[in-house]
Amino acid sequence: CSSDPEQGSSHPLGRALLAAHAALGTPLPAAKDARALPGQAALARVDGTDVAVGSPRYAREHADLSAAEARVAQLEDQGKTVVVLLVDGAVRGLIALRDEPRPDAQVAIQDLRALGVTPVMLTGDNTRTGQAVARTLGLEVHAQLLPEDKLRLIRDLQRQGGVVMIGDGINDAPALAAADVGVAMGGGTDVALETAHVALLRPQVRAAADLIRLSRATMRVIRQNVAFAVGLKLVFLITTLLGLTGLWPAVLSDTGATALVTANALRLLRFRGGEQD
Repeated sequence: CSSDPEQGSSHPLGRALLAAHAALGTPLPAAKDARALPGQAALARVDGTDVAVGSPRYAREHADLSAAEARVAQLEDQGKTVVVLLVDGAVRGLIALRDEPRPDAQVAIQDLRALGVTPVMLTGDNTRTGQAVARTLGLEVHAQLLPEDKLRLIRDLQRQGGVVMIGDGINDAPALAAADVGVAMGGGTDVALETAHVALLRPQVRAAADLIRLSRATMRVIRQNVAFAVGLKLVFLITTLLGLTGLWPAVLSDTGATALVTANALRLLRFRGGEQD
């Protein structure tokens, strides 16, 4: 029953519930009027009953969660994300999920710091879960964030400098659009991919560090090419005006400069980032 409202969901927790149900080998009943409340819950009508799968905060606002509060706190202290199942406005169960960091997350964070980037984690998970993951990775964390909270934090961070936002879910879309550069992870939702400025084809955190390296290398090449081309033209402009060189040497130098800056730009094809596996 808990996976019924998640049919068609692109949220990581929704996909996890659907995968767990698929492993049971039983068919899902049809869900009607399914809708999502970003950062709060997924709702649907199943076999004539109203079913909601949502956060404890959503459950507290729409049902009596007092009998399950101790268990919710216990699970969250273990670093798990708790999902509450509501049927016709009554609490019918708790589901605990643990979001493990991606295998390359620790290395990616080290790479980003080496590049002078300060990583900050924004999550809709509860504070205990967010802090547990942040301790593992050594990150500053802001938890229990709704999409509008992430947007506000992005704008606050922009007062301190340029901000790159990396996300993959529908809840990340407003922040991705507001960031100086929005980066959608491979395998993310369509909304995130359409909103972001850049899409990473590899679903690896380390690809973000590679993106920054490639961007900086590209800017270096652009500056080199502009400086070389403008400098060479100035030299031949001055020497031509002084009568030291004629028209044909200037034409040949311009053609040669085009070939050289093109060859310099082609060096970017040799760029290799982190592990591709």
